[in-house]
Amino acid sequence: MSAEQNLIDLGLTLPPAPVPKGVYKPVLIDGKHCYVSGHGPCLPDENLIRGKLGKELNPDDGKNAAQQVGLTILATLKHELGSLDKIKRVIKVLGMVNAVPEFEKHPYVINGCSELFAKIWGEDNGVGVRSAVGMGSLPNNISVEIEALFELV
Repeated sequence: MSAEQNLIDLGLTLPPAPVPKGVYKPVLIDGKHCYVSGHGPCLPDENLIRGKLGKELNPDDGKNAAQQVGLTILATLKHELGSLDKIKRVIKVLGMVNAVPEFEKHPYVINGCSELFAKIWGEDNGVGVRSAVGMGSLPNNISVEIEALFELV
């Protein structure tokens, strides 16, 4: 099955592709590599999921926010490339979690995005290398920010 068909089968709704709010490109293509700038958890109504893990949000809230970041990244890829089927595989994901110093479940939170990508591109091509780290703050108090690198077909 194609990535586009997998997205349809999952029945998930993509938010609008966000417009950059700074001086950067949402996507940069270099040969067969597609670099995606850091994205936040943008909802279909264009609101953001905000809050600090371990304070306003629990680990499951964070995991849901990370999945929403994944959906936001998919929206940007579709907007920039025209189709998710132009992606061959996930190479790397860097997940940043807005958390209190005592929070320890960063990998669990970022699984929300990683599990989504595995469902879109399959267990082999949808899972790449990954880092999941905690941050003292993120822009606009968003709960999660994720950047990714993909290989193009």
